[in-house]
Amino acid sequence: MPRDRIRVLVVDDSLFFRSMLVRGLSEAHDIEVVGEAFDPYDARDRLLGLEPDIMTLDIEMPNMNGVEFLKILLPQWQIPVVVVSSRGDLADSARRAGAADFLQKPADSKNKESLNAFLTELPKRVRAAFAKSKPASLLQAESGGAMAECVVALGASTGGTQATAKIVQSLPTDFPGMVVVQHMPPDFTKMYASNLDRDCRMHVAEARDGEKIEQGKVLVAPGGGAHMEIQHRQDGNYVRLSPGEKVSGHCPSVDKLFLSMARQLPGRRSVGVILTGMGADGARGLLAMRGTGSYTIGQDEKSSVVYGMPREAFELGAVTRQSPLDGIAELMIRYVRNLK
Repeated sequence: MPRDRIRVLVVDDSLFFRSMLVRGLSEAHDIEVVGEAFDPYDARDRLLGLEPDIMTLDIEMPNMNGVEFLKILLPQWQIPVVVVSSRGDLADSARRAGAADFLQKPADSKNKESLNAFLTELPKRVRAAFAKSKPASLLQAESGGAMAECVVALGASTGGTQATAKIVQSLPTDFPGMVVVQHMPPDFTKMYASNLDRDCRMHVAEARDGEKIEQGKVLVAPGGGAHMEIQHRQDGNYVRLSPGEKVSGHCPSVDKLFLSMARQLPGRRSVGVILTGMGADGARGLLAMRGTGSYTIGQDEKSSVVYGMPREAFELGAVTRQSPLDGIAELMIRYVRNLK
């Protein structure tokens, strides 16, 4: 069964720096450091026993350097490796040997600013390398057909960029395909999706008309000018972008997305989530989804920046389960894992 946290093996001969890496990674809610190794031989033995998802690797180590270890390791053990080294001049050599990414150690580990910047960047690189290591077809084979067929639709407005990011960052790589309408000005959604893609295990992109919704992928509606709807076909589910007048005061509209979900994907294999935001966009559509058998979640008042959209949905009876923001990802994961 796929794991909810990325399991990392940290390899570095320096006890000081190894401890720093472990501390930085362990602070990430979605990452678990399952072991440490001080040289390639120690790492080889721990790989066999621990079966981590990904490894961080120093270059300058006793007995064998990291680049040589990569050349021997990767043909036999398919694992993404993020090389973490002070030797920036060896980044190209590490990548040619098969490293998924290279991150340079701070030149001065006593400089608090550069150290904090490094420790902030490290989990992002680990997430990105892990997310890009598994093709969608493998993810579907691992988790079975029910999850692959499920689609999750999420709508948000004021305060929603941070709320949506918090949820998506908590989701595993094999999570069902997601479609997101976040009220944002034109041209901002592409950058927003790109930033999320760096920080999340799922692949996040701005949606294109006719794009297929796939497991492990999040599609964000482009801001301004077109509504995003779902279209079900025999071979899967697709995004349809079409110009139109504002619905519930917005284009793209959360209501428009949710109503298309109710029409195209009625039943248990669809999930609707409504987050913080001003107004009532999404409430009517979420009610339609719930009426066709979909599982629906609304953010609670205390954790909402603006308890407008979630309140309207809740008072309409559109919400199956109301939850604080911190609990929404767990509800989503638990629901889709139980699909038959």
